[in-house]
Amino acid sequence: MKIENITALVTGAASGLGFATSKALVEAGARVVAVDMDEQGLADKVLPLGADVVRTLKVDVSQEADVKAAVDLAVEAFGGLQVAVNCAGILGPGKTLSKGEPLPLEQWNRVIAVNLTGTFNVIRYASQAMAQNEPNADGERGVLVNTSSGAAWQGQIGQAAYSATKAGVMGLTLPVARDLAPLGIRVVSIAPGLFETGMSSGMPAKVAQNIIDNLVLFPHRMGDGAEFAGLTKHIIENAYLNATTISLDAGTRM
Repeated sequence: MKIENITALVTGAASGLGFATSKALVEAGARVVAVDMDEQGLADKVLPLGADVVRTLKVDVSQEADVKAAVDLAVEAFGGLQVAVNCAGILGPGKTLSKGEPLPLEQWNRVIAVNLTGTFNVIRYASQAMAQNEPNADGERGVLVNTSSGAAWQGQIGQAAYSATKAGVMGLTLPVARDLAPLGIRVVSIAPGLFETGMSSGMPAKVAQNIIDNLVLFPHRMGDGAEFAGLTKHIIENAYLNATTISLDAGTRM
């Protein structure tokens, strides 16, 4: 699918991977509906990318009405929706038992709600809008790009909830792709390694450097948001990519 003149919904767009993706898509000629819980970040960072090609909205992806409103905005503002990129996510770190106390269930539920249920919430409403599109020459009507993580299979201490959600995103990729294939909608997930984002900024510098020095094969650095965005663009443009999860981690093995 050509990126120029398509409309993309990007979640988690006010920072990190979502912002980098929004920027790259606008620069490639797309129109973007950028959503996040951080309204100020959307206003300060995303709107300046181009008031004529960008719309922003405060959205909690775990909430049905919020996501429907975002998809409706894309259709109303730009005439349709061809791409959705799920970058919204939270860490919610916590050990299963900490000082003898179990992980609070509300903490677990919130991580599941945002990272996994939120991703599927966007998928279902975005695919509903995409199904109304006229297919292109390849028969494509839409592309869904989701964010998994290397934590899906290499989760660390305190990442039970986060890792479970990212494994869930990877797990839904194939069945959702099968569901939507008759409609000409592709589904691909990206599993990033250690990237320079708001999530990683809370990591102690020594811990991050230790991971880079000992676990990242090459290049010896964190990933850059532009690299995630570049892969997202390639997924959109390469019609033969479907129903898979791609690791983007410089060979990192925990």
